[in-house]
Order: sequence, then structure tokens, then C-alpha cells
Amino acid sequence: MRPQLLAACRHLLAPVARLLLRSGVSWDEFAELGKQVFVDVARRDYGVQGRATNNARVAMITGLSRREVARIRDALGGAPAAEAPAASRISQVLSGWHLDPDFLDAAGQPALLPAAGEKRSVAALLRRYAGDLPHGAFLKELSSLGLVEKVGNKGYKARARDYLRSPSDPDILRQLGVALHDHAATLVHNVDGRRTAPARFEGMASTPRLAPRYARAFAEYAATRGQALLLKHETKSVGGAPARGMRAGFGAYLIRDDMQRGRRK
Repeated sequence: MRPQLLAACRHLLAPVARLLLRSGVSWDEFAELGKQVFVDVARRDYGVQGRATNNARVAMITGLSRREVARIRDALGGAPAAEAPAASRISQVLSGWHLDPDFLDAAGQPALLPAAGEKRSVAALLRRYAGDLPHGAFLKELSSLGLVEKVGNKGYKARARDYLRSPSDPDILRQLGVALHDHAATLVHNVDGRRTAPARFEGMASTPRLAPRYARAFAEYAATRGQALLLKHETKSVGGAPARGMRAGFGAYLIRDDMQRGRRK
């Protein structure tokens, strides 16, 4: 299995390397990051009775020297791994406003919403799709971004269907890490021969024969239908408070492979 595993990792790392090189990250920085992750995972996953693995065992597992393991362990400081950051809720709020029947008008368009109210209002929309984020500040942010407009005393109207963030927005990079981690965690779980839990669903649908003239239409279709699927299965808030429970969900992303140009996107 080792040759297949290494080939899969090389394929996986190609887009990551493109991003890092574009961002001016050197091999030395990436190598140091890789060492930190190896040491951190070895300490957490190979301990006994819930205790972290000692330096000697981490060195044996990772192939690093004990001195290097000690250095990296001191650099990490023994701090717990940071929790995955929450994805931006702005796109979910806008999608809910455009797709949820509770917030559509008679023509099936985003309704003009009053600020407050139990059912069809901005407050109700934010309770359902913004989670526990401060709703006043959230609405102010939507307005400052030009995504929502106040119409006199009548209420608020949606001015955009999607929130297209700037490539320099740090949230895009945070979400990149979350998405790749979640997908990889599912795949690693499924190929673990020692697992006792059932395999997790993982599927992909693609075609090598899509006519290029339909690429834009397909991208718009995937974005609309994909977001609708995610919103349909999201747990709603209860009594104005975010629903409690385990983190679970679906991931959806567009696949595009421009073979004619020799580039993959």
C-alpha cells in the first residue's frame, strides 16, 4: 500500500504547494510545519491511557531525532490543537433569504423583511441562519458590504444572492483548511483497517465530457443546488439559541479540470 499512499499524498499536496508558492511560503517553512504536525499527531494518537506519547516513542514513530522532537514539543508548548474555525455565515444567510420559503414573497423572490418579528423578519432570518453571532453587528456588516439595503421604514431587502469574498480575506484561507481537513479525515477513517465504526459517506460525481460552453451554467447550477442541499439538512436553532450537538454535515464543491490548458482547477 505504501507506493499507492505516497502517490495519493503527492496528488493531494499539488494544489497546496501551488497555494504556498503563490503566497511566498518556502520549503523550509513547510517542512517545519510538517514536522510540527507529525509530532503533534504522534503525541496525541499513540499515547497510552489518554496520556501524550513520550519523546522517545514519538521519535521512533516519526523518524525524527529525540532532540528534534523535544525542540518541536517545546515550540508547540503542549497547547491543545485549535478548534476548526466556524465558516462564514454570510453566504448561508443570503442563501436562506433566497431559498427558504419562509422568507420568500408570493413571486418566489426574497421578501422585503421588517427588522423584527417572530416569523418573516430579519431577526427570524438571522436566528435561523446566523447562529449565535451577534445579530445587530451581523446586520450592520451585511449593510456595510452592500449585501442588504434598508428601504425607509418598510424593512430590509437583499441586494445580492452570493457573498463573493476578496481573495485576500483571511476567512477564505481558514475555510480552506477546514474543508481539506474534513474531507481528508473522512477518507482516512474509511481506509483505516482497524476501525470499528461504519464507513462514512464519501462520493463524487463528475463527467469528462461536459461541453466547455456549458461550464458557466453548470457552475451556477452547482452553487444553487449545492447550497440548497446544505441548508436543507442544517439543524435549526431552538428557541433563538443555537442547536446543540455534534458537528456533522455535507461538503459540496465544484470540480473543473481544464485538460486542454494543462492546468487543473
